[in-house]
Amino acid sequence: MNGIINVFKPRGLTSNDVVKRVKKILNVKKVGHTGTLDPNASGVLPICIGKATRVSEYLLYSNKSYIAEITLGFSTDTQDEEGNILNHSEKEVAKNEILEAFASFKGEIYQIPPMYSALKYSGKRLYELAREGIEVEREKRKVYIYDLEILKIIDNRKILFSVECSRGTYIRTLCNDIGEHLGTYGYMSFLIRTSVYPFKLDNAVSLETIKNKFNSGKIQDILLPVDYALSNLKSIFVDRKYFKQLSNGMLIELNRLNFKGNLVIGENLRIYCGDMFIGIGKFIDKDGKFFLKMNKVFL
Repeated sequence: MNGIINVFKPRGLTSNDVVKRVKKILNVKKVGHTGTLDPNASGVLPICIGKATRVSEYLLYSNKSYIAEITLGFSTDTQDEEGNILNHSEKEVAKNEILEAFASFKGEIYQIPPMYSALKYSGKRLYELAREGIEVEREKRKVYIYDLEILKIIDNRKILFSVECSRGTYIRTLCNDIGEHLGTYGYMSFLIRTSVYPFKLDNAVSLETIKNKFNSGKIQDILLPVDYALSNLKSIFVDRKYFKQLSNGMLIELNRLNFKGNLVIGENLRIYCGDMFIGIGKFIDKDGKFFLKMNKVFL
């Protein structure tokens, strides 16, 4: 069994919990997720099965979208509603201040990763250190907020919003930082992931659906092909006669391929022999000549 299932992760389960449950349901050993989603969040969690696990590293770089809620006036040690309250403020903020604050967080921003995160420090997860009462210095990281839209403001205390962001963005930290920008505090009180490009919420399936489909012999209904996850990459189709050479890692010279697209050296491409997807490759420059070289073969 090889492919990807767009799973709707329920709140309360870790991403690894979902992996374990899918393994058990499908009775397969090779299963992996494509980027951690907080236990207290729900939403899109693509799960790779079999040979598709080799594509997970490319999905890690996909843009992600969320709907979230920030509650102003409090900060917590986890930057969400699960944590212990650290600070409290009675400051009232105006609607125009909220609008200005959100506008200022669009584009390129810097975040300090939260202590309650899966990042490693000296071989230990930050959340493990945090549970031991240890806080370590973390470097700021550059992320990008492509879109940030306020959906609803309730009593100028709770703000429901949508966000599209780059890999590595912490929505909890975004809420915390918006609160500080407003001269008060803020924590994330709700989060649902609506997309991990190209996977979207409207075609995500529950663990129960996976179980029912598998038991009825219809798992192919929800098992997406490996190349679906790579739809953000350009594709190149080569003659079937090069199948053996490419699948064995041999280089194919550009002038043999009848390639008519824009040549970009080093750009990852979806490679097809005839109409069959065989893997990810790229053009390389070798002694002034251009060759097609496979990075990963999915056969």
